[in-house]
Amino acid sequence: MRNQTALLGSYTIPDYFHLRYKSSLSKSIRVLSAVIILFATLWYMVGITKGLGHVLTAVLDVPYAWGTALMIIITGAYTIWGGMYGVLWTDAVQGIMMFAVAVILVMLPFIHAGGAAELMSRIEWTAHPDRFGQPMGNGLVTFGQLVSFFYILGIGLAVGMKQIAEPRCLIRFYSIDNARSMKFAMIWTPVFLGISLICVMGLGALVHGMATEQEAAYLVRHTDEVVGFMLAKFDDPWISGICVAGLFAAGMSSLAAVLLIVGTAFIQDIWHVSRPMEKGRLVPRTRWTIFGYSVLLYVFTLYPPAGIVELTAFSGAVFAASFFPAIFGGLYLRWGTDTGALASMLAGILSCVVWRFAFRFRFPELQDVHEVIPAFIVSVLVYLLVSKITAPRCPDQRHLDRLFAPPDPA
Repeated sequence: MRNQTALLGSYTIPDYFHLRYKSSLSKSIRVLSAVIILFATLWYMVGITKGLGHVLTAVLDVPYAWGTALMIIITGAYTIWGGMYGVLWTDAVQGIMMFAVAVILVMLPFIHAGGAAELMSRIEWTAHPDRFGQPMGNGLVTFGQLVSFFYILGIGLAVGMKQIAEPRCLIRFYSIDNARSMKFAMIWTPVFLGISLICVMGLGALVHGMATEQEAAYLVRHTDEVVGFMLAKFDDPWISGICVAGLFAAGMSSLAAVLLIVGTAFIQDIWHVSRPMEKGRLVPRTRWTIFGYSVLLYVFTLYPPAGIVELTAFSGAVFAASFFPAIFGGLYLRWGTDTGALASMLAGILSCVVWRFAFRFRFPELQDVHEVIPAFIVSVLVYLLVSKITAPRCPDQRHLDRLFAPPDPA
């Protein structure tokens, strides 16, 4: 991705699609991908602000509405005035804090319980109720007993594939300007990300070792409040302060990158494409777009349509189904076409929305089949099939030879 974007001179993911699939439909692809970004990122950002609002309420007694407003205002301010490099420099500091807090959070249940042996004995068999009100038994340590395999697969794919296809993650590689930095990023990004995910993904199970039966029954119905409950239950002001700071760093890091992408997607990939404007107007209008989107985000945060896990997974499903085929094909398939990319994006977002609202929650047997599974399969097949059918629309050989040439080691 970094090699091709450097060659193409692209600045955003829609910009990459526009330049990679060089044809008469490139502008349509660019506008559609920007619309998908605006749609999918909203739910992801609502999940972030919702979670941090609950942490502030549980730990500091800050009202939910005030806490979320404060975070959005601060993040929006430094994103509007700092731009891309403001986001990246703050990310460098925030990333260190995020990693440290992930390690601290996973240690809290063990310390509170009095050690690993005691914590494990509490969760290996428990009378805490599951989502249906039945005792969990050994469900916390038995794979697939509390939720089905398909639900685990769906959430895993949606959250995992988001790391590959989401512009918020990909855009960070745009700032890398030499092979040494790229090598460092390729090695240490998966190391830090992997350790962080291992630490935080098990918190939902481990927190049962800290909770009473009544507390657990409440948390099963309000999973968004688990981290705030942990910190309040541990009741150490220093640990709470460090963790709240780290969680805010994580949330603000994601929000800042997403707000920047939203602003550039709307101005450069929709407005500027449909009605070209002077370059001097791009940055001011991008800033106003970020401000307006922040207001919209706050409104949805006050009235969230779902829990954090579902919001994040739905956002990831849209990104994975809509963007992965076009990105993968652009990077590795010389015969991928603009029509294939456009069709797969439409198929991906439509499949996600239709499956979720027309099938998944209307038929009990389909509730655990997350929308990312059918949508991803459909979008990949559409990309491959349409690209083969529209092979004459493939970019010219000179363009492809330039893109697929071995990278310069310097």
